[in-house]
Order: sequence, then structure tokens, then C-alpha cells
Amino acid sequence: MVAARITVNGKETPISPAAPHTTVLDFLRERGLTGTKESCAEGECGACSVLVARPGVNKPTDWVAVNACLVPVAALDGQEVITSEGLATAGESGTPAALHPVQEEMAVRGGSQCGYCTPGFICSMASEYYRPDRCAHPDPADATTTGTGTGTEHGPNGFDLHALSGNLCRCTGYRPIRDAAFAVGMPTEDDPLAQRREQAPPEPVPTAYTRGESAFLRLSTLADALQLLRERTDAVVVAGSTDWGVEVNIRSRRANCVVAVDRLPELREIRVESDRIEIGAALTLTEIERRLDGSVLLLAELFPQFASRLIRNSATLGGNLGTGSPIGDSPPVLLALEASVVLADADGEREVPLSDYFTGYRQSVRRPGELIRAVRIPLPLSPVAAFHKIAKRRFDDISSVAVAFALDIEDGIVRKARIGLGGVAATPIRALATEAALEGKPWAAQTVEAAAQVLQAQGTPMDDHRASAGYRSAMLGQSLLKLYAQTTEAVSS
Repeated sequence: MVAARITVNGKETPISPAAPHTTVLDFLRERGLTGTKESCAEGECGACSVLVARPGVNKPTDWVAVNACLVPVAALDGQEVITSEGLATAGESGTPAALHPVQEEMAVRGGSQCGYCTPGFICSMASEYYRPDRCAHPDPADATTTGTGTGTEHGPNGFDLHALSGNLCRCTGYRPIRDAAFAVGMPTEDDPLAQRREQAPPEPVPTAYTRGESAFLRLSTLADALQLLRERTDAVVVAGSTDWGVEVNIRSRRANCVVAVDRLPELREIRVESDRIEIGAALTLTEIERRLDGSVLLLAELFPQFASRLIRNSATLGGNLGTGSPIGDSPPVLLALEASVVLADADGEREVPLSDYFTGYRQSVRRPGELIRAVRIPLPLSPVAAFHKIAKRRFDDISSVAVAFALDIEDGIVRKARIGLGGVAATPIRALATEAALEGKPWAAQTVEAAAQVLQAQGTPMDDHRASAGYRSAMLGQSLLKLYAQTTEAVSS
């Protein structure tokens, strides 16, 4: 097996002698690329963001921004990385490098002050700059720049400000940064990074990177990975490392064996059939969002509120369900969609309804040696759907309460109701009593008000630093009232 190597700013370099748990951030800084900064070490500030060449949605390759503080450098074996230093065009001998267009706009519009967060902003901006389907709005009136509502905020150049939702700045305020984002043009034909999008990204390579008693392993096929998981019961399975990376950084967790499943082809497919949609567990949330293109309304409402674009560029549905967190954002949505998970091990597969998957706090029916291969969503979808996330910040925050609704309403009668809840019990749960209070009854104020009282009593919410139990209960009831107001407003308009 070829020694593990990574290409950084066009130059291939061995990963050795880095330890298997070494992050991309530490690897880069140890080699003098100090534009990549550490601040939060848990994927919330974006000071560490870099670009990675990934399989594209509209072109062979996309330049995707990720949090370098979370990703093990061994996970990028055989991959290409661009840092803020690599964006500038090298000058001739004795002449300075030419700034990249996003660097130029940040400089001239005052988007940088202390400069600590600037390289991370630059990389996230560059990822959006090179997004293949970004285009200027033909009518400037179509561009939303005020930030009203929960929709995307696009500039006249098609720049989506949510590309920067995972980048924080304490100095300049965000107006000059937004001005810089909305001022960049389109990549020129001779831009080497734009040209790179037309070629295929690096193929995943099998990796067996060991140092001492620790190993980072990536197998070529799902069958090989499942056999390894049977043999190595101590293995930690990772995809985007958005959860495991925090454990490594903040809690100093270490594992003797880490098995990466993020590039397994069997876990990276979306299949739309007559009766269901099957989503591979290792597709990133960004990939799912762009491939489904709004066809599943509940997921379309979920994605903009799930952490930040930087996190969504790495996080997976399999990982979010695998952690079993009661405050994960995807479980309430998938519960409302009546989704099931496909669990695979060396002996075969089994399908488990998500409503039966969680058994306790961060516990599930998943057995040792099993992993989540896919999520299945039955069709047809309920036409009335909404996802309400109650949190302290509008974006890039952990929910205090999350509620997902999927309703079939025919001739003014609720024929079917599915409601998923997060943050109000030790596990994500279905609001079964509330569903029963709605089904078969008119979709009218009296029905909804009575059902809201039932919903308010669902779960066993607790007091913590994010919210009190009373607040969480109140928000459950208000969420149903909000849905009713939204649906009646839509009908009347």
C-alpha cells in the first residue's frame, strides 16, 4: 500500500510522521501554513477553514470548504487541499503574488481588522466563489440582502451569505464582509482553480496509516469495512468527523482504531424509486441538499438550520443518527417523514423504523459491528410540512427544541399526522398523543388549540443552560399554533 500523502496548494507531501489523530489544522500549521487558525477547536468559528477537492454536483469537482480543526489529516490521504496561502497567484521571481479576487475584495472593502478570522472567511468565500451554479441575478431586485425571514440571502452576484454562516468575526462587524462577498465577480476562464473543476477529483484510496498502537483505516468496499468492524470491536467509525473531531480536541479522546466510511461508494448513493427515497449514510448534508434540490420539503427546511455550511459540507445523516443525540436536528425530521434506517453488518442487512431505533440517551438498537448504510423515506410525502427549530441564534446553534410536522389534510380534515420532537426527552420521539388528537378532526382553530395543549405535555423536558423545562413545553404548543397560522395564511393568500 502506498504511503499516505496529501496535496497541499499543489505540492504533494507525506502525512508521516503525524499521529493518526492529528487534525488537518495542526498538520498545516506545523508546516508553516499558519493562515489556518485555531480558535474554538469544535467547528463553530470557521477560523480554520480550508478548501478540499470533492466530487461535484454540477461539475466533476467542487471546491468545498471544511473545518480543518475537525478532520484527521489521514482522512485526506490522496486528496487535494487549498489553504488561504494557496489562493494567491504566485508572482514571477522577485515580484509579489497577486491576490485572489476574494482576498482583494476583503482588503479594499475593510473586511479585515485584526485578521485572525480573515483566512477562514477567505476560504469559505472562495468555496462559494467557485460554486458552479452561482450566477448573477438578472434583476438586482431579486437579490435579498436584508436578512429578513429564514430564506437564503443572495447578493446581486448570486453569492449566498449562508456560505459564511460558520465563520465568526469579533472586530469588523459583518457589513464590510458582506460587501466583499457581494462584490466578487465570476471566475475567469484562465483561473486555475476554476479550470480544476472540469477534471475529476482524486479517487478515494485505501488507507492503512499506523503509528505505534494507533491506526486510521479506510477500506475500499463496504464488505471489507464490515468484516473489519467484526474483527475490531474497539473501532471508532467516522464519516465527516464533525462529532469525533470535537471529542478528540475538547475531551482528548483517542482511539486505537479509527475506520473511515465517508468514501465507501455503497454509502454514497441516492435512489428515488416509486415508493421510497434511499439516501446513503455517508453523503454529506450539502450533497443531499443539492441533489434533492428541494424535492423533500422537510429536508429542505432542515438543511439551512442545521449547524453551518462548513459543518454541512462534512456532516452526514448516518453520523447524526449514529451519535444518538436527543438534540440532533435530523431525527425529528426523519421521524416525521416515517423514515427507517438500513443497518448492515458482515452477515447482511436489516431495516429498522427510526421510531424503534433509539433506546436511550445516545443508545440505539445498532449492534456491535453494525453501521448505518442508508436512510429510507417512504413515498408519497405529506404535502403539509414544516420544521421549527427553537435556539438562541437564528443559525449555527444547537436547538433547545426541534419540532417537525408532516400532515395530510384533505377537504379540511387531518387524515394523517406525523410529528417528530427533539430536545424534550432522552431520545428523539414521535408525538403520538398529539398525532391522535389531530387525526380525523377538522384542521381548525379549535382542533389545533386542543392538540397544542396535548403537544405541550409531550416528552420529559429538563432544565439546562439552553432552556428551562417550562420554556421547552411552551414552545411545543406554540409550534403547532405557528404551523396552523402559516397554513391558513398560505391558503388565504
